Formats: sequence, structure tokens, C-alpha cells
Amino acid sequence: MDGLSRVAQRINAIEQRFNIPAKQVQNNSFSDVLAEKQQEGVSPVNANQQGIVRMVEFSARQHGVDPKLALAVATTESNLAADVVSSAGAVGVMQLMPETAKGLGVHNSFDPRENIDGGVRYLKQMLNTFNGDTAKAVAAYNAGPQAVKNYGGIPPYTETKSYVSKVLSLASK
Repeated sequence: MDGLSRVAQRINAIEQRFNIPAKQVQNNSFSDVLAEKQQEGVSPVNANQQGIVRMVEFSARQHGVDPKLALAVATTESNLAADVVSSAGAVGVMQLMPETAKGLGVHNSFDPRENIDGGVRYLKQMLNTFNGDTAKAVAAYNAGPQAVKNYGGIPPYTETKSYVSKVLSLASK
């Protein structure tokens, strides 16, 4: 019975992810509804990413950050995935390093809401630190504020230069 409950819970979660009304599932088989939604271009990944996008935009507005910029950082960092860990140990949607997360009061970096809120607040800190200079703030988000201060701008690291270019390009769309 426990296995059956888990299956029913998983089906319910998928139904919610696709925004399928319970009445619709009763009238059609689940696989029919799933196939129909996929034809409409709705997939679990897209639906999950849409939720992440809404969280990023909400947090950005709450903290006075341009939502396009925050979304560009999140997209570049993790492709809007909550469960990723980089080889350097950065975690979650906004790829927070453990010490940065701790300093921001983020207790669970895998919780998308906590991670996004912490990442957006950190981005806001970098914007404030560099007097609204978006390129320097984004570079600092990637390489750390001290590297940006040491070089008087975007550090000459290939990764950071590429990162800044990608984020600014995404944010301008």
C-alpha cells in the first residue's frame, strides 16, 4: 500500500506541475492528458522553470533589482535548476557558495526560495558595492568583490569575462 500511495502522490505532483484540473484527469486517462499537455509545449522541466522564473522575478522586485538582470544571473548560473552543485561547491539556482549562503542567512541552499532570495540579495549587495555598475556587480557575483576591486573592474579571467558578457546579453533581451 505504501508504494501505491507514493505513486498516487507522484501522479498528483505531476498533475499540479502541468496545472491539470482534477476533473479533467477523471474524464481522460492520465496518459492522454499528459500527451496533450506535451503537444501544447508544456513539459515538467518548462513548468518547473516557470516557477523558478516567477520566484526570481518576485525576489528581484522585492529587493529593488532589475528582474531581467536577476533572471539572467540565475539562468547563467544554473539554467534555473535548483538541485545543481558546481565543481567548486556552489549550490542551487543562484549557485551560492556555502560561506556566502551562510553570511546571507540561507540555511538550505537547495530550497529554491531561500537560494533565490539569498542570491538576489547578494546581487543587490554587489550592485550597491559598485555604485550601480552592472558589469562590475555581475563580475563580482562571479569572481568575488575583492577580485573586481583588485583589478579596478572586470578581472581578466576568461570565465568571468565570458560570464559577464552572457549575463549582460541575457539581461538586455
